[in-house]
Amino acid sequence: MFGETLATEIGGSLGHAMELLNILLIEDSPSDVRLVREALKENSVRVEMTVARDGVEAMDYLRLVERGGASRPDLVLLDLNLPRKNGREVLAEVKASPELRQIPVLVMTSSRADEDVQQAYNLNANCYITKPADLNEYVKVVRAIEDFWFATATLPYGTRLSSGLPPVKPSLECLRT
Repeated sequence: MFGETLATEIGGSLGHAMELLNILLIEDSPSDVRLVREALKENSVRVEMTVARDGVEAMDYLRLVERGGASRPDLVLLDLNLPRKNGREVLAEVKASPELRQIPVLVMTSSRADEDVQQAYNLNANCYITKPADLNEYVKVVRAIEDFWFATATLPYGTRLSSGLPPVKPSLECLRT
């Protein structure tokens, strides 16, 4: 039903047991899925990543979450340009749901259009990130997301890693407010 669930358990340099963090990646590009997976494998965080390949698949999964039939994501990475149901529609539905609205949704897309940025924030996106074209920069952005959202920020339901990850470099749109 869903694209895949990738359990990425990385031995921690933190030296202690950590809880498993859940990411829902809503992305139709196999190469972007692969880049996110590889970037997450290289950090000291235990992550389970569920991939939805389009907006309908994403909402099917999130409806299961609402009913308690699937693990609640700690973070959603959302592309705007998706087949069947676009990212704006997914974002609007997530933020309209009392059971889902507290989940941080980071729009991660190729669009730099001011209209897309404004519309995403109007729909209550927690962050807007333009995907870098350079592969090394793409990996750096994913690591910065992980460092900030899983090591610095306290997520809903108390999810937060202990310190031990390198400090966050505030280079993302969501940190420039």
